[in-house]
Amino acid sequence: MNTKGFPRPVNETQREFLRLCEAGGCARGGAPRGKVLELLRASGKSLNLLAHREAQAHLAAYPRANPWHVCFAIGLSWGHLARLDVDFTGAVAGVLGHWNDGDLAAAKTFHMERGPTPIEQSLRGAHNLFGRVLLPDALPTTLDRLATAQQRWFAPILTGPDRPRYIGSWNATAMFMVALFAQPGLAASQVEPKPMLPPGGPIFRGLQMLHKAGVLRNSPASTELDDQAFEPGALYVNNSLLQELCAGLPSWGLIDAHSGVYMLGTRHLQSDSWS
Repeated sequence: MNTKGFPRPVNETQREFLRLCEAGGCARGGAPRGKVLELLRASGKSLNLLAHREAQAHLAAYPRANPWHVCFAIGLSWGHLARLDVDFTGAVAGVLGHWNDGDLAAAKTFHMERGPTPIEQSLRGAHNLFGRVLLPDALPTTLDRLATAQQRWFAPILTGPDRPRYIGSWNATAMFMVALFAQPGLAASQVEPKPMLPPGGPIFRGLQMLHKAGVLRNSPASTELDDQAFEPGALYVNNSLLQELCAGLPSWGLIDAHSGVYMLGTRHLQSDSWS
């Protein structure tokens, strides 16, 4: 198939995907679905080895902190609002545990290309929500309980007239993904979107590429940036597409499919060294 409409590859997953598209082999003229799924599975599992280590290491560094605060901090870093650093995680845990100017100022020094404002606004929004939503003291150890905690977190985001800024598609979901990464066995058991995984950014772009290549029958739903409105419809649509991918092969879970699609859709040059 013609690959001119795809972006320039920045990592090996994207280069191999383009090679598969160019080779064709699909009855509809697109990429061979089975080989693409195998690529996503291998890429996702490889990236997840790193993600499991990062999540566990940061939680271990702050055993007395609220684990949800630590997960939220890691989510900000994985969303590329801040550099992934154990000191950033500690500052976030400090400011979310007890709002103070010192930890806030420290956290903002870890900003990336979007500057310090998204970090501050994300933390203000999270502090607001943590004050309104009762979550378990420890990270849930079952998928059902983790999904229940996520629904509690969603309630004021979806229905409240004063949704905090920067609590959009990524910041509303990422800390629950981190909670899964902190528990590799639990993450491996997830084959349906309970809890929901982050739907936007690289995930949206990766799903778009898979749809264009004929691997997915339906296109993903668009999502806004985290400082804009939260779109629950896109959350459900894109998680359903991830579930469709996951069902196409044995021996992988939804979190592997999510990470494989992330590697396909990311535009970060550093991604070539992530797995």
